[in-house]
Amino acid sequence: MLQWFTTLATWLVYEQLGLDSQSRLGQALHFFAEDVSKILVLLVVMIYLVALARASLRVERVRAFLEGRSRASGYGLASMFGAITPFCSCSSIPVFLGFSSAGIPIGITMAFLLTSPLINEVAVVLLVSLLGWKLTLVYVLAGMLVGILGGVLLDALGAERWLQSFAADALVRARQQPQTRLNLPEQRISWQERHEFARDEAFEIFGRVWKWVLIGVGMGAALHGYVPEGWIADHLGDGQWWSVPMAVLLGIPLYSNATGVIPVMESLIRHGLPVGTTLAFCMSTVAASFPEFILLKQVMQWRLLALLLVILLVSFTLMGWLLNLAASWL
Repeated sequence: MLQWFTTLATWLVYEQLGLDSQSRLGQALHFFAEDVSKILVLLVVMIYLVALARASLRVERVRAFLEGRSRASGYGLASMFGAITPFCSCSSIPVFLGFSSAGIPIGITMAFLLTSPLINEVAVVLLVSLLGWKLTLVYVLAGMLVGILGGVLLDALGAERWLQSFAADALVRARQQPQTRLNLPEQRISWQERHEFARDEAFEIFGRVWKWVLIGVGMGAALHGYVPEGWIADHLGDGQWWSVPMAVLLGIPLYSNATGVIPVMESLIRHGLPVGTTLAFCMSTVAASFPEFILLKQVMQWRLLALLLVILLVSFTLMGWLLNLAASWL
């Protein structure tokens, strides 16, 4: 099926526009047309299908399920929910406050919020087509591990004392008062209701991310058409140890979501950048960007933000080295 998008791009760019397939402009536009059509179609289809499967899942249910869980199980459950519940940085503040108001420890909350932007269903499907299922599985497990270990470390350091006062007060009040779980009655959801939920979810998420897809594909197309083969690998290193932390640092000023960054990842890999270095760069772009931290400043003090940034940068560097090593085995 994916070959259809290549054929469509070839027909549009080389036959209809008459561009030379060897020219930089022709190659860049072919990359852009192929990836935009492929990603946008997969975006709509996959969001709709996954939304059908999780039509009854709401963040309130996730919060209710995590209330009162032991910390040992809470980290893993929160990371798992983060992986299947796609939230971008714009959702981080209400989710954080909602969890705090339920008395959920900050480590469990952060395990959820750290995993969520790194993993979503569309990114996973695109990664399978790009890297294969083995490396994609390593990426998903590594992304969940970042959330779990980050949450454990933040709890161990007592990071709740570095919340903004109103967030810390909400957490204290929730623990002092008897916990009142959300009374969410179980009810059967008809196929029509599931369809309507999935349709609305597809439109809502599509409307939020399509511009990032275009930006990401545009950057990938520029890299593909105008950056000489081997230049990126020569300048970021061909697997040298320093290339991974350098790629992580380069990703901080940028911003994208996990879907929009896939085309950039594809172009970098095509130009010879090792898989682990590429994924480290993309994870930094998605989860350690300035916009994300500007939003989190509303609920966290500077000390906690700095600690969170260090945790992420170290985690992404270690994951990049791990994935570079795994790529040579798989």
